[in-house]
Amino acid sequence: MKKLAIVILNWNGQHYLEKFLPALLQNIPEYAEVIIADNNSTDNSISFLESNYPPLRIIQNGINGGFSKGYNDAFKQINTPYYCLLNSDIEVTPNWVEPIIELMEANENIAVVQPKILSFYEKEKFEYAGASGGFVDKLGYPFCRGRIFETLEDDKGQHDTPIEIFWATGAAMFVKSDIYHQLGGLDEDFFAHMEEIDFCWRVKNAGGKIMVNPKSTVYHVGGGTLPKSNSFKTFLNFRNNLFLLLKNLPAKRLLPTFIARFPLDILASFIFLLKGNTQDFTAVYKAWRAFLKNYKKMKKKRNGDFDKGYQALIKTSILFQYHLKQKKYFNGETFHN
Repeated sequence: MKKLAIVILNWNGQHYLEKFLPALLQNIPEYAEVIIADNNSTDNSISFLESNYPPLRIIQNGINGGFSKGYNDAFKQINTPYYCLLNSDIEVTPNWVEPIIELMEANENIAVVQPKILSFYEKEKFEYAGASGGFVDKLGYPFCRGRIFETLEDDKGQHDTPIEIFWATGAAMFVKSDIYHQLGGLDEDFFAHMEEIDFCWRVKNAGGKIMVNPKSTVYHVGGGTLPKSNSFKTFLNFRNNLFLLLKNLPAKRLLPTFIARFPLDILASFIFLLKGNTQDFTAVYKAWRAFLKNYKKMKKKRNGDFDKGYQALIKTSILFQYHLKQKKYFNGETFHN
């Protein structure tokens, strides 16, 4: 039996498989296997794989249930101690697996680890989705060491220390399989976006540790399935962020947080409108409506020691630090100019 299953969730990503599979297959240890979980693609992904990589295991999901369901369905059929959720638009580097598995084996409390994520197109810069480890502020806004909002730092080795983080990117997330199944995997009601933050928050609530190990580096294209300007992506980001807070905050923090968030989300919607993004403007209101519609359903999912997760939040507002104090960088502990 292999120790690690590296699982690529593919949906109409033949061009990425053609581009990035060769380097991936050349840069995995003997204890790892690569598996393609296909989310009911309508392109020629399956025939391409069968023709060019016949030994590769393919799991064909009957429907495209999104990122969460796609991985949950695939992992029901995979029996290894470690999983790696890997986007199809990731370029790996030599020795990217070993430092992460070594770190996870060295401490039984470490449940999740991510590598350092750099941009495929600007390889000297951190990439938006993960950079050198994810954090969440007291109002639920996610950001990264190496990336706050649209400010992407150049990688000059300033974030090369392995540290404990709040969330690991779903673009390249290593997780202990027993923890994954114990916590019920990814929340399928999220469909896509922030489901990895929700999972990591639940890991925190359960007392587990999440780390970034920058001794491992990968390069991420980003925006491969839903482009950044997509209004459905805006909807998912706003709705799922509210789901995230409802599921994981301590009960006494729910009302104050939502009271603070509502006007901020209204402000964000009008910023979209001023930029001419009318569909994004509408998406924010659709997100709040969907959140309220699903409030009771999502509240029933609350589970764990919420104080453990809350203690790990950054107890300031990233909006205040970034926009008012002009502190656009974060080293894992403090903000700075």
